[in-house]
Formats: sequence, structure tokens, C-alpha cells
Amino acid sequence: MIPIIVIAAVVVLLAVWAVLIFNHLVRLGNEAKRGWSNIDVQLKRRTDLIPNLVEAVKGYAAHERTVFEDVTAARTAMQQATGPAQAGKANKQAKAAIGRLFAVSEAYPQLRASENFQKLQDELTDTEDKIAAARRYYNQTVYQYNSRLQSFPDLVIARLGGFHEREFFELDQPADAQPPSVEFSGGAVSQ
Repeated sequence: MIPIIVIAAVVVLLAVWAVLIFNHLVRLGNEAKRGWSNIDVQLKRRTDLIPNLVEAVKGYAAHERTVFEDVTAARTAMQQATGPAQAGKANKQAKAAIGRLFAVSEAYPQLRASENFQKLQDELTDTEDKIAAARRYYNQTVYQYNSRLQSFPDLVIARLGGFHEREFFELDQPADAQPPSVEFSGGAVSQ
């Protein structure tokens, strides 16, 4: 009788332990989803700001066609990105294109003095800060989640529960560490 009670107690403890691990993995997975949602909202916000920014600059620098095309292509890439890897690549492209657009604006003092342009620039800067904060939160959550999925004994429950690792939202560090060099020669912007 006592061995049956001990076995039953061990089975109950193992079941409780498995449920706790499963619930913790579900919570971390949901936090990662929420973190990605926060990034996605900010990326969409930036995407929505881009046409207004382009129009503001076009009024002063209509001859900078390639810069506008690059910004438009970057915006399209951001809209079509599915998942952290594609979004990271599109984000890098967008940051570079917007950087070139701001470089063009430096050649037009009346544009820089425009209240509308200043407001758009401030909103874009605020959005970039929010993207960076959301990225840090998301990547930390994904790190914790992936670590649990790879650690014993959680990996047993994760495999049985169908949990899969998530991608990090990565940026190309060398490009982000150094601002793009911009030179003006003959009215054209080069990078």
C-alpha cells in the first residue's frame, strides 16, 4: 500500500511539474508575441510617416529622384516583411534610405526650418527610439524563451507541447554602429 502511495505521489508531482513548465513556456511564448506586436506597431508607424516626410522634402528637392525611389522601396520592403528576419533587413534598408533623405534636407535650409518637416523628423526620431526599446524587450524575451526550450528538463515538455524557437529581431551591427557617410557633390547624394 505504501509503495502505491509513493508512486502516486511521484506521478502527481511529475504532472504538476510538467504543467508548471508548460504554462511557463506558454507565458514566455505569449510575451514574445506581444513583444513582436510592439515592434510591428512601431514599424508600421514609421512606415506611415515616410510618405509625409517624402512629400515635405519633395517640395524643396524635387530633383532628388533616386533618394525618393530608395525611400519608397524601403517602405515597400517594410510593409511586405514577414517575421523578424525580413523585418530586420527591411528596417536596415529603411534607416539607410531615411538617412539619405535627411542628408538631402541638409542642403535646403528653408526645408529644415519648416515646422511640418521638424514635426515629422521629431516623430520619426521618437518612433526610432520606440523601435529600439521594443526590440530590446522582444529579443530579451525570445532569449529567455529559447533558452528554456533548449534546457533540460524543459526541452522534454517543449518537444511534447510542440514549442519551437523564435527568431531574434537583429540589425546588422556594423552598419548600425557607424552612421552612413554622406557627401554632397554636384547636388547628388552618395553613400
